[in-house]
Amino acid sequence: MQLSEFPFYKELEENSLTFLQKHLKPIEVPQGNVLFFQGEICDNILFLTQGKVRLYIQSEDADEITLYELHPGEQCIVNTASTISQTEAIGSALTLTPIKGYLLDVKSVKELAHSSSAYQSFLFSIYTLRMGTLAQLVNDIKFKKLDARVFEWLLAKNSPHIETTHENIANELGSSRVVISRILKDLEKQGKIAQTRGSIQIL
Repeated sequence: MQLSEFPFYKELEENSLTFLQKHLKPIEVPQGNVLFFQGEICDNILFLTQGKVRLYIQSEDADEITLYELHPGEQCIVNTASTISQTEAIGSALTLTPIKGYLLDVKSVKELAHSSSAYQSFLFSIYTLRMGTLAQLVNDIKFKKLDARVFEWLLAKNSPHIETTHENIANELGSSRVVISRILKDLEKQGKIAQTRGSIQIL
């Protein structure tokens, strides 16, 4: 997709559009790179136009849990909050695929947010969207059994054949590899899945 396909782009005031085009910097990053680490202060906001980025938090003992995935046309609230407030990011961002997009520096972001009502509305909308996602995550962790969360995660891939590892699922759901392996074995005994090395098949 192009930057012009972002929801706010066509609503920008003429002076704000000119300002944005002047200050954006194109960026390309290979798969498997960390864009920023948990605890760092972001200096730029990413407008993602191609690829996927995983946002996750990590505990002191290195356990991980995925907050959400960032897709083209979206803006990351972890990145945005850290950049605008100049406070530490609450999570890390990892490229799941090669990505392309544009960066806007902190000074320009603040000026755009101050001068453009269209961009302000977009910021409010992404906060509302992501807060809903994070609220659902908290609800699932607190009230759903882990085996149900694992099976729902598999179904959400919308594919009968999923290439993944027990370690990856553990990181996604904030559990341990040993526990995930046990749950997957139980699901296999129930006839819900079949496992081969590095992949899971939904039956």
